[in-house]
Amino acid sequence: MSSDSGFYSIIDYTVDGPETQRELAEAFAEIQERWVRFYPGYLSARLHVSTDGTRVYNIVHWASEADYRDFVETSDTEGRMAAIQQALDGLSGEAEPRMSGAPTYRVVREIGPGPQRTGDT
Repeated sequence: MSSDSGFYSIIDYTVDGPETQRELAEAFAEIQERWVRFYPGYLSARLHVSTDGTRVYNIVHWASEADYRDFVETSDTEGRMAAIQQALDGLSGEAEPRMSGAPTYRVVREIGPGPQRTGDT
């Protein structure tokens, strides 16, 4: 597998239950559609919710770090952040960000499907 799999921004929130989790995932989807998805290099956003109802991950995939950096430089960050805050304020429960620093990542290795290795102990 190639290690050149793009660039990711991973937004991580803790929430107080399944209803808040559902609301936050919907809010993140709307924000992606309204503020992000049309920028060059944007590939997708995958919203993950934990099965215990306590976490929401928004994993945004960019073609390259340069595309992400261009988005950061040219997008309406103030408007997008205001939309995020409005979404958080409108939740029926509590949500707390869990990121520290810039939540950006590069893929360094990916292991795909294949046969079981033999001889390992």
